[in-house]
Amino acid sequence: MTGESDHIWDGDTLHEECGVFGIFDHADAGALSVLGLHSLQHRGQEAAGIVTFDEGHFTAERHAGLVGDAFGRGSQAGRNLKGRFAIGHNRYSTAGGNRAANIQPMFADLAGGGLAIAHNGNLTNAHTLRQELVAQGAIFHSTSDTETIIHLTARSAKPRIVEKLVDALCQVQGAYSLVALTSKKVIGVRDPNGVRPLVMGKLDDAVIFASETCALDIIGAEYVRDVAPGEMVVVDRDGIRSLFPFKPQEHRFCVFEYIYFARPDSTLEGRNVYEARKNIGAVLAEESPAAADMVIPVPDSGVPAALGFANAAGIPFELGIIRNHYVGRTFIEPSDSIRHLGVRLKHNPNRAMLKGKRVVLVDDSIVRGTTSKKIVAMVRDAGAAEVHFRVSSPPTTHSCFYGVDTPNTDELLAHKMDVEAMRRFIGADSLAFISMNGLYRAMGKAERVAQAPGFCDACFTGDYPISLTDISGGARQLSLLADVA
Repeated sequence: MTGESDHIWDGDTLHEECGVFGIFDHADAGALSVLGLHSLQHRGQEAAGIVTFDEGHFTAERHAGLVGDAFGRGSQAGRNLKGRFAIGHNRYSTAGGNRAANIQPMFADLAGGGLAIAHNGNLTNAHTLRQELVAQGAIFHSTSDTETIIHLTARSAKPRIVEKLVDALCQVQGAYSLVALTSKKVIGVRDPNGVRPLVMGKLDDAVIFASETCALDIIGAEYVRDVAPGEMVVVDRDGIRSLFPFKPQEHRFCVFEYIYFARPDSTLEGRNVYEARKNIGAVLAEESPAAADMVIPVPDSGVPAALGFANAAGIPFELGIIRNHYVGRTFIEPSDSIRHLGVRLKHNPNRAMLKGKRVVLVDDSIVRGTTSKKIVAMVRDAGAAEVHFRVSSPPTTHSCFYGVDTPNTDELLAHKMDVEAMRRFIGADSLAFISMNGLYRAMGKAERVAQAPGFCDACFTGDYPISLTDISGGARQLSLLADVA
């Protein structure tokens, strides 16, 4: 993400890259994939795709836009999805990556048969591998790092498809959860550090993979377990096989999944996301109290943390800002003359509630600070006497290279300013973030242990657990943030 967002109400938030879904051996595999992707819509809104296998052939439907637009009632794409095996993908493209060729799942006819892959995350050596493959004669059709996995798999000398895929993944670095589909198998894989989520479920005799448990809930499936870091689960007519083909690495699940990305009703790695966010809010209240009349969330992601803050502080929780859920991403062109209205298109103050009150505003993060500044001003304009801003994450000081679309490091407000300077910039009476140790306490740990923190928190600490091979001279996510000539 570089510069001002094309979407005026969406230019100062972090975005997850993707959501994935896979199902093996169900008569309604295509339709269930549509429902699963619908529940994972929050993980990507730029495009959706599904590949199915039926009676000797693969069918691929990949379309820009929301799941409901592409596969909703009356959609020919939905009717085309025949077969008992399927994988699906929601995409949030980074800048430069919003092209039709990048919509997943990606499919290729290999020597051993067809292979489709849907991937959530980012490969930190994809650009380097791509240059090597192009030099060897490979022809790329997209700028997605997922295609690099396809090429590596196709070029593997291993005899079987599972071995080819393992061979390919042993050459990549980065954070990924992926699902793959062949004519006989559905495969789920998580990177050795387990940065991105992937869960397994069952519906009758069908086996399901999904980025989050909310995708199991929508189809009435039973949660079985999380796919383990570094695990490859292969499902076919012979049953379920669990392989651990990669060198074990330190477990570093993305802590921002709990702070913001995952849906609150999901449970990941044994933790309910809603409860985790309430715990974070409670610790934030203990660390950074404020004399106030009410606690107000910045909706919707700030709601659970605000509830936790209010309960711990003994201050009433109120909906002082109302969110308009019906603002489409292409509702209006972002001309300069109306750009200042962007926040109000999405959020509107409850003036009768705010007038004359001392307010604690709770949000999940501050990125560039532009949206926070506008929200503080909006609450003040509505009559609030004081505005105290509390953030349920530590200051975001570093870019993410593991599958989250973040600005370049030098665009992050917390990278350029200390907390007092940030407070002045956004115009709040006070500003406080949860501490790193406070975040870890909220997640059930005594403190952050530098040698083995247990989470990936690189966006707060700069402690990158996976090599950044493609990065040189600055924070650039080369495989995703730029078209490659």
